[in-house]
Amino acid sequence: MIPPPAVQRGLMALDRSLFQTTVSVVALRIPANLTMECKKAIGGDMLLEPKVRNVVDSDDDLEGASDKTKEFVKEKGVVPTKTELTVGYDHWTADEVLRAVLPEDIIDEAPSSFTTVGHIAHMNLKDEYLPYKHLIGQIIMDKNPNLRTVVNKTDSIDTTFRFFKMELLAGEDDMIADVRESGCRFKLDFSQVYWNSRLHTEHERLVKMFSATDAVCDVMAGIGPFAMPAAKKGCMVYANDLNPTSYKYMIENKSLNKIKDNLKIYNLDGREFIRKAVEDLEKSGYKRPPAVPVIPKGKKGAATPAAAPTPAPAAVVAAPETEHAFKTFDHYVMNLPGSAIEFLDAFRGLFKGREADIPEPKKQLPMIHCHCFSKSDKPEDDVRERVEAVMGGALEMDSVSLHWVRKVAPNKDMYCISFRLPAAIAFASDEKRKREPETETEAEPRSSGSSSHVALGSPEEDAVKRSKTE
Repeated sequence: MIPPPAVQRGLMALDRSLFQTTVSVVALRIPANLTMECKKAIGGDMLLEPKVRNVVDSDDDLEGASDKTKEFVKEKGVVPTKTELTVGYDHWTADEVLRAVLPEDIIDEAPSSFTTVGHIAHMNLKDEYLPYKHLIGQIIMDKNPNLRTVVNKTDSIDTTFRFFKMELLAGEDDMIADVRESGCRFKLDFSQVYWNSRLHTEHERLVKMFSATDAVCDVMAGIGPFAMPAAKKGCMVYANDLNPTSYKYMIENKSLNKIKDNLKIYNLDGREFIRKAVEDLEKSGYKRPPAVPVIPKGKKGAATPAAAPTPAPAAVVAAPETEHAFKTFDHYVMNLPGSAIEFLDAFRGLFKGREADIPEPKKQLPMIHCHCFSKSDKPEDDVRERVEAVMGGALEMDSVSLHWVRKVAPNKDMYCISFRLPAAIAFASDEKRKREPETETEAEPRSSGSSSHVALGSPEEDAVKRSKTE
């Protein structure tokens, strides 16, 4: 490999001309018709340098070459010669360039990694790299031609909607990104809403759990990474976010994805939305769509007995309605890991007075999927105990599962606890709700569902009739 030249370390501004370098290499002057035979014969002695041709048109010494190469040269009468290769800034990777220009004491973890959101590269630079942040940003953009903007997450967090503020390191100051995930298109303002491309696996995991006939309530929906694919799958989806910018882009993304009436969008406090969505779903006269019957196919190519008469086409009969008339959500998604557990108190007494309508609570009450953080070495116990403390009652263990999502810090992991709403909590008559102590000060950034700020209260159809109060 050709190493980068000894560029002045500690550069504050990028000078690409400093990277031009010329090296001398041994060459074999051969007839063109021997090219393939020569390449095969000299094998590992051939120059293998990224972005550099190892066979060039022609315009002495073979020291260090293998015996196989020397034998080939002697047998074929090939003439060794010397030539020069000149390479420049474009030849090396971002990591190689950064290691050449940053001070030696900080090059061991040269910051060449980033996450991509459309045309935006999002970096999270450690303090020691901040003096060189614009140099780093320019190198990252140069080495990734699909990028137009490079930003860095700052320490300043929006206290209401929990998204990190950004600073521009290089390129265009354009934070409106267009991304695709799970067969959906998402438009967003990366400086005003939360989006994390690393969560696409978690988005897909939950959506795969939903049946096309399910009703889904997404309490902290962001711009809709759960809501949009669930609606496109056929689910009836009610989606909410407190952040008015997230609300705005959910409405736009609904249109971009050509989703019709099975997605209702709200801009409410999380607790208020949990209760209002149940009321609105019932008022809408929602009935679960019948499951599409699956007609088994015979084996391909199987012969029909000659004596067997051809049966008349069978009528496709829709699955009958269940005996219970009351319908509510099958799933709740609560994807605000820094504080979602705190909102679980809203489920206490949510179906008080509806006991007669829900005679089979283990089937009819919804599943809740709540994201959270844990630093415990026993996360199953830690998360369950926190959930039970907030809800004021025990979970039914046969319905509880804990899924590890990802590591967010050396001693901090993100999880999703899934459980069926217990009847004792759903039908509770008291208003005693315990709050989880606020132990997370560095919550996963995204739009909050916090009750500290009450925003707009009607679905998107009423958006044009009222002004925002934020």
